[in-house]
Amino acid sequence: MEAAAAVRLWVKTEPFVVGVLPAPPPARLGPHYLRKMAAYARARAAEGCFPRLSWPRWRHIACGKLQLDRGLAWLYFELFHSLLRPDPPRSLEWAEAEATCASAEELERERSKLSVDTLQFLLFLYIQQVSKVSLRRSLIGEEWPSPRTKSPSLTGKSASENKIWNDQDHRAFVQSHLLEMLELLLEPEQLSASSHSTHSSLVSYEAVCALSFLIEGTVNKCRTVHPLHELALWQSCLRQNGYSKISRAFSFPRLESWLRSCLTTNPFGMTACLKSGKKLAWAQQVEGTTRRAKIACNTCVVPEVFPMVIMSQVYKQTLAKSSDTLVGAHVRIHRCNESFIYLLSPLRSVTIEKCRNSTFVLGPVQASVHVHSCDNVKVIVVCHRLSLSSTAGCTFYTLTPTQPLILSGNQAVSFAPFHTHYPMLEDHMAQVGLATLPNYWDSPMLVCKDSSDTSVFRLLPPSDFYTFVIPFEMEGDTTETPGGLPHAYQKALSQREQNVQIWQKTVKEAGLTKEQRKQFQILVETKFYEWLVQTGNRQQLDSLVPPAVGSKQAAG
Repeated sequence: MEAAAAVRLWVKTEPFVVGVLPAPPPARLGPHYLRKMAAYARARAAEGCFPRLSWPRWRHIACGKLQLDRGLAWLYFELFHSLLRPDPPRSLEWAEAEATCASAEELERERSKLSVDTLQFLLFLYIQQVSKVSLRRSLIGEEWPSPRTKSPSLTGKSASENKIWNDQDHRAFVQSHLLEMLELLLEPEQLSASSHSTHSSLVSYEAVCALSFLIEGTVNKCRTVHPLHELALWQSCLRQNGYSKISRAFSFPRLESWLRSCLTTNPFGMTACLKSGKKLAWAQQVEGTTRRAKIACNTCVVPEVFPMVIMSQVYKQTLAKSSDTLVGAHVRIHRCNESFIYLLSPLRSVTIEKCRNSTFVLGPVQASVHVHSCDNVKVIVVCHRLSLSSTAGCTFYTLTPTQPLILSGNQAVSFAPFHTHYPMLEDHMAQVGLATLPNYWDSPMLVCKDSSDTSVFRLLPPSDFYTFVIPFEMEGDTTETPGGLPHAYQKALSQREQNVQIWQKTVKEAGLTKEQRKQFQILVETKFYEWLVQTGNRQQLDSLVPPAVGSKQAAG
């Protein structure tokens, strides 16, 4: 038994943080229908359904069999495809191919070249259930899966309301549904007449490879992380998991038992990050307030795992960072108020939760930006995907190759074109495989039934549009907004510039005396100061003053 205990398995964070749509899945993506889909795909292997599922075949299954909307079918397919992290040059190639399509037919032809691993895609669709809301449990106030699995947030309170970020919830979900997930991967002849496993069912090596999409681990507390299928063939484990070299398959009951006995909490997840991660002193202690910003990262990161940075309770501050700690990181920003946060590095994913009256300027985000339960925030970002839920009065300045997703509970959302730059921006975009075209910032997709009312969002009127200046010096070649601005917005800016020039000319030609000029200058400065205070920009300017030498921010 000692040998089995030496293998430590855990559920990966990334499929949940980046791969799960933060909205309840359609009923037709439930386990019953996914079992039917699995059987259908295997029966039509010759038609491009198995072992890889092409976009045309998935479109047929999703729209014809599962009655999903075509846009939703593509959303799930593209979400999974992008989750598998094609290298940046290939992402740029795909962007170029998509941008050059002149018609919907051409775009469809281009998409038809794509395919995904069928078994992994089935698991990906299955884990969407983690966002399911149990009406009975919400009525009696019971938090799924159980009070014992709650993990502490940075405030010491439970963070269980966000199951997508809670690694203990991920583990509980996989433990609870492991039997169904394994059955989804079985070949038809290994299933009973009622599509369930039997005591003699065998799980193919290919099925365990697919399960590596969700599970990884280590041997003997070594820092090297291995995918599940490699660990399953580790010599000392073969007796426990019932692997037979003759059939190249595992005994279903023994494999299930072995997986359950080895599954533990993710050592690179949020719980570990909060418990034993490195605390970062990036934010200043603000005078006159007892609130202290809490920022942590998981220092025990190995090359196979993306780093994680968690920021909470940044209050009335400007925090600016371009750091190796952020490169490729999953970032969670939580309960930040009246602050300006600049994270100018290439990032993997960003979640912004329960923040108010703040501006977030982010480096390019390779996967997703999700904004939840925020009021009056501005988000300025180049990202692969943007989604938002339960927000009010928020504005998003984005450059994105996918449609922004409007999930449930949003009010007064504004979308505008990305309107800023910093010297390393284009280099960072290349690093994460993001191009300037295609750009769907102005074509949001309403995903949830209760948000089918298009009045929840608007495109920001050009008359309200101003460019945003990032006030920091850095090395780099980017000197303007990548891809430029849409014509209407550029025209509004040019008109405003022209008005300034006319005003300057009028003042110059007014023939004011020296005393009048002085009085006029005082008047203008007073009005400007009043405007700074009214708009909150005064606080931003004040917080840009570098801290005293004795209170330098910690590196990291």
